[in-house]
Amino acid sequence: MAEKKYVAYVSTYTMGTHHGITIYDVDLENGRFSLKDTVEISNSSYLTISHNRKWLYSITDFGVESYEILPDGGLKAINMAGINGMRGHHLSTDYEDKFLFVAGWHDGKITVLRLHGDGSVGEITDEVFHRGLGSIAERNFRPHVSCVKMTRDNRYLCAADLGLDHTKVYRLNHNTGKLHLADVIRSEVESAPSRIKCNREGNVLYILHELKRIIDVYTYKEENDNPFFEKIQTISTVNDYHAGGTAACALNLSDDFRYLVSSNAGDNSAVVYRADEKTGLLERVLCLPISGEYPKDVALFPDNRHLVSLNHESNTMTFFTVDMERGLLVMNGKEIRVEQPNCVIFHRLS
Repeated sequence: MAEKKYVAYVSTYTMGTHHGITIYDVDLENGRFSLKDTVEISNSSYLTISHNRKWLYSITDFGVESYEILPDGGLKAINMAGINGMRGHHLSTDYEDKFLFVAGWHDGKITVLRLHGDGSVGEITDEVFHRGLGSIAERNFRPHVSCVKMTRDNRYLCAADLGLDHTKVYRLNHNTGKLHLADVIRSEVESAPSRIKCNREGNVLYILHELKRIIDVYTYKEENDNPFFEKIQTISTVNDYHAGGTAACALNLSDDFRYLVSSNAGDNSAVVYRADEKTGLLERVLCLPISGEYPKDVALFPDNRHLVSLNHESNTMTFFTVDMERGLLVMNGKEIRVEQPNCVIFHRLS
C-alpha cells in the first residue's frame, strides 16, 4: 500500500515581504513540517481548496487569486479577480466548484463569483450587504461577515455575521449565482459567531462564537424546500480558569471527521473535541496551552496523532503530539518561525 503524502499550505500577512503562501512537506510520522516553496501574494488572510482538490483560492489585497495545485503540491497561478469592495476575510467554494463565496468583515458584504472549469475566477454574480445594528459596543455595532460555508447538500450558503450575532442562510441559485435569504440562525447577544463547519453527513452544523467562547451544535434538515436548524448543544472552548480577554479563534474538523478542534487567543490554548458520528454531539478531550501568542489557526495532522498551532502574534508554528486517550498535548520539537500566520490547510498528494 502506497504511503500517503501530504503538503501543508500556510497563509500569512506579508508586511513588506512577498511570500504570502508558504508550502511545506508534511512528515506525517514525526508530526513536522519542512519548507518546500513560497508563493508571492499580498496579505493572504485565508485559503481554501476546491472540493475536487484541483484548485486553491486565496484572499489577497486585490480580491482573490486562484492557483492550480500541481502533482507535487506546488502552486501555479491561474488568475486574479476583484471583489468590488474592501478586502475579504474568508472564502469557500460550493460543492460543485461552480461558485466562490467571499466574506467581507470590513464592509459586511458577501461576494459571489463564478468559477470556470479551468479553476479560474470569473465575474461577480451577486453582492449581498448585511444591514442592521448588533450590540452597540466597540466592533460589534455593525455587520461583519466572518465566514461563508455551504451546507453539504449544496443548497444553502450559511454566512456567520460576527457583528449582528446571527448566521444568515441563503438559498443559492445554481444557474445565476444569486442568493436569496431563506432563514436566520440567531445566536446569543454579544456572542460573535465567527466560523462554521458541517459534519461528514451534512446533518449537523457547528458554529463557533468568538466572544462567548462557545460552539453551538445544530441539526440541519430540509423539508418542503426550506431549511430547518435546531440547536442540540452549547459547549465551551475554554477551561473554567481561563485567562481574561480570551477570544475563540479557529474551527477545524479532522480528516476523518471524528474530531473538532478550536483555539483561544488570550488564553493561548487549543481545544480538541470528540464528535459523535451519529448525533454530532461534542465531548471535550483536552484544552491545553500551545506555547505561542494568539493561535489564529490550529489543525490536527491527517492521522490525528499530531497538532500544529499557527501563533499569529509570536510569529511561530508550534507542534505537538496528541494523546487522545489521556487528553494530553506534548511539545514536539522546535517551533518554526513564520511571519503572522493566518491559516493552514493539509492537502493529500494524489
